[in-house]
Amino acid sequence: MVRGIRGAITVKANSESEIINATKKLLMEMLKTNELIYDDIVSIFFSATNDLNKAFPAKAARMLGLKLVPLFCCQEMNVEGSLKRCIRVLIHVNTDKKPDQIRHVYLEEAKNLRPDLD
Repeated sequence: MVRGIRGAITVKANSESEIINATKKLLMEMLKTNELIYDDIVSIFFSATNDLNKAFPAKAARMLGLKLVPLFCCQEMNVEGSLKRCIRVLIHVNTDKKPDQIRHVYLEEAKNLRPDLD
C-alpha cells in the first residue's frame, strides 16, 4: 500500500543553509516519527513559498543519502495571508500502516497549519 505523509517547516531567512538545514530536520523527523527506512520511500514532493529561492529543498534529501528516490520541487501557491518562508513535504511510502497510524510532522511556525495534530 502506498500512503502519503505530510510535513512542513518554516525558516527564519531565505538562505541556502537555512533551507537545507530546515529541510533535513523535517525529513529526519518525518522518517523517525513514522519508523521509515529509505527503501520504504516511493517519492518525495517539496514545495516552497515564493519568498524562498536560494536553494532547492530536494538538495537536502540528496545530502541525506536519498540518491535514487524521485524528488520533485515546486513553488507553493501564493495565497494572500498564507504562511511565509514555508517548506512543505509530501512523502509517498510503501507501508502496511493504516491512515490513523501515519504521523504527519509540522515544525516551527508550520505547526499553525495543522493545530488538529497537537
